[in-house]
Amino acid sequence: MKPFLRSLFVTLVVLSSNANTLAEDITEDARLPLEELRHFTQVFDQVRQAYVEDVDDKALLEMSIIGLLSSLDPHSVYLDKAAYSDLQEHTSGEFGGLGIEVTMEGGFIKVISPIDDTPAKRAGIQAGDLIIKLNDQLVQGMSLNEAIDIMRGPKGSTLTLTLARENVDGPFEVDIVRDIIKVLSVRSKFLEPGFGYVRIAQFQEHTGREFREALNDLLKQDSDLKGIVLDLRNNPGGLLHASIDVTDAVLDGGMVVYTEGRLPSSNRSFHATPGDVLNGLPIVVLINEGSASAAEIVAGAMQDHS
Repeated sequence: MKPFLRSLFVTLVVLSSNANTLAEDITEDARLPLEELRHFTQVFDQVRQAYVEDVDDKALLEMSIIGLLSSLDPHSVYLDKAAYSDLQEHTSGEFGGLGIEVTMEGGFIKVISPIDDTPAKRAGIQAGDLIIKLNDQLVQGMSLNEAIDIMRGPKGSTLTLTLARENVDGPFEVDIVRDIIKVLSVRSKFLEPGFGYVRIAQFQEHTGREFREALNDLLKQDSDLKGIVLDLRNNPGGLLHASIDVTDAVLDGGMVVYTEGRLPSSNRSFHATPGDVLNGLPIVVLINEGSASAAEIVAGAMQDHS
């Protein structure tokens, strides 16, 4: 697997007051499509003036942005202030909801993986399940953010999911009681004397530090440690820097991952620093179809340097 990353970029567009200087930096191909934008403003104005009900300018513009990005790929999304706050909450490791990682596929919500020790996991939700309805609402036509908003909710409230699952005849319903989701990103134990096991559920803000602590704890408990099993199964990913930190802990140098884009500033490479917590001990990495994003970065880097 090539160590590449598709990442979400939040782009800030700054309008410069110095038009002459700005024009020098823009190639002919990069100039705004003024004729197409004129068509957009004409339609926008017609909706404002002629639609049967009053419309909110801000809502119209935000829906236009959502539509623009939804035509690209499932990982290109618009985050308003509330959605960005939800993202920060999620990567911090605590939020209210069901405990599943999801994406859009064919107009439906697809489960990437359930999170360990959450209502979704206990209810038997599986990677690859397609969510057709949330309570009585069809998900077709919803944005991913809209669906996530419905799945979030106060502790103790119930949400009914209508699911389609491979090799199961017809849709079926699952009732899930929401809870406060506290994701423990790293857990460790001994499988047997000499062999440690580390499970990373997802890559959060402090996962790199927690991973190093887990390895050091295993080494302290058994000075004759012979190897580690790193379990990334059903790990939906998370923060890029966390995947780099985890890989850095067990590689003694070398490239972890690189990013490529149309802009020169998007072309970056990230390398492990000298020093290996395990001093070269063998590592077995477990992945499956529910391993995505940052989990793939770690597994790919380990494979590249094995």
